[in-house]
Amino acid sequence: MSPGSDARDADRRSRLDRAVFQSQLLLAAALLLLVCSAFVFQPDSVFDLKFFGGVALVFALTGAAALIPWSTIPTQWIALLPIIDIVAIVAVRQGNTALGAGLLLVFPVIWLSSYFGLTGAVVSVVVSSVLLWASTLVTGDPLTLNSIPGLLVLPVTLAFIATTTLFTSRRTAAQRGLLRQQADLLEVALRRARRQEQTLDEVLNAVTFGVVAFDQTGRTTILNRAHRGYQAQFGLPETTVEHPVLYAADRTSTLPDEERPMRRAVAGERFDDLVVWMGDPGEHRLALSVSSRPLTGPDGQLDGGVMVSRDVTSEINAIQARDDLVASVSHELRTPLTSILGYLELALDDESLSTSTRSMLEVASANSDRLLALVADLLTAASEKDQQIVMSFNQCDLSEIVAQSIQAQRLAAGDRGIAIDNSVTQPVLLDADGFRLRQVVDNLLSNAIKYNTENGTVSVSVRASDAQIELVVSDTGIGLSELEQTKLFERYFRAEGVRQSTIHGSGLGLTISRDIIRRHGGDLVVSSALGVGTTFTATIPRSR
Repeated sequence: MSPGSDARDADRRSRLDRAVFQSQLLLAAALLLLVCSAFVFQPDSVFDLKFFGGVALVFALTGAAALIPWSTIPTQWIALLPIIDIVAIVAVRQGNTALGAGLLLVFPVIWLSSYFGLTGAVVSVVVSSVLLWASTLVTGDPLTLNSIPGLLVLPVTLAFIATTTLFTSRRTAAQRGLLRQQADLLEVALRRARRQEQTLDEVLNAVTFGVVAFDQTGRTTILNRAHRGYQAQFGLPETTVEHPVLYAADRTSTLPDEERPMRRAVAGERFDDLVVWMGDPGEHRLALSVSSRPLTGPDGQLDGGVMVSRDVTSEINAIQARDDLVASVSHELRTPLTSILGYLELALDDESLSTSTRSMLEVASANSDRLLALVADLLTAASEKDQQIVMSFNQCDLSEIVAQSIQAQRLAAGDRGIAIDNSVTQPVLLDADGFRLRQVVDNLLSNAIKYNTENGTVSVSVRASDAQIELVVSDTGIGLSELEQTKLFERYFRAEGVRQSTIHGSGLGLTISRDIIRRHGGDLVVSSALGVGTTFTATIPRSR
């Protein structure tokens, strides 16, 4: 047997002993008041043998009720107490009929009816009635028609009291049973809630990201182990919700109070991936990516929220190292390219060059210029500053740009049996940077060929209006998932299928291409389906 069941049994036994004593004590107290009244108004009756004997018997039973451990004996023996009380009350009534002691029979009748059901009710009324009538016969008083109602009033009254008590006790027992069931259900629900709370606590402490939950007043309700660990790295108490000094993503600017994550979260603001730095420059530092979600109650009002923080120090440092490497390599490439261009220009100045040689040198010079521009773009992409690609706007013909780009891609397409369908045959004039548009078209065509299937198709078309031009490049390639489409224009992003293939790329081409189109006042969008193909649409205004 479990300790819990032992405690419940002990409590039940204690309640039984207490109930027996309290029931008997009520009768003893009522009888004591009656004795005091008799002593004041009828002192001679107190010394009557029947009166005194009945009172002594009730008080003796009260002492027995207090001393006997009723929970250790059969329940039926408890019924002896109220039955003997009936005898004692009838004796007191016989000792002094003027006091109305017969009314005290209500106490044992209620007791028997409450605790012993129908049997107790019947026994209490029958025994009381029989003793009352027998005592009347013993006294020798003549039985007349006028005395019969007096003999029936008290038994009938006791019968009604017993009936009422019986139904009331049954109703009370049913309610008690219902309450006990509800209490059991509540106890089960409480145990389940405690278990869920314990599980939630274990889960939150097992994850590697910090979690802070708070109520509508901003009071912290949950602070998991990971978040406490962030604060402990800087010698702060584990109960600290937020470092007293936070730096913005640039690592040097102190975050204003109104922009601190916890303040924004408590205000009910929803935000994602807010990067903050902990620790002073030159010392140990930690970068956190913080997100917040408000919680609402059933009435739709703000009911606190949850703030999640993730350590992204290694990721940011890795990105910084990658950008530094790209910038370093690009810078090293620029110097020899500049030298090559210089010597090519000197060679082209030689008037003794043959026509074929000059043509080849001009091709080399043009491609060197393009390569130098691409290196400059790499430096721009790798820079931490918000640098923009330099643009030079002039009137140009998009159809000519597309034709030149297709001509340059013919060889790569032919090696894989890919057909390029060019429907841009009429002049398409617009005010734009022709060199940069060529860079965009080259990138879109190159991707359409590289990521196409063998013997696939690439289609190039234009939808023109008076205000803008839409350049559409479609392929029948491997396609992109919805998640990949949302990240396609991020720097250095490459789709999962591409990373596992032998196709080389930097993941910068589409980022730079979209920046170029946006610098023209337009936009570059993508639509794709896995296994079906991809379509890029560049929307370009005709004039700036």
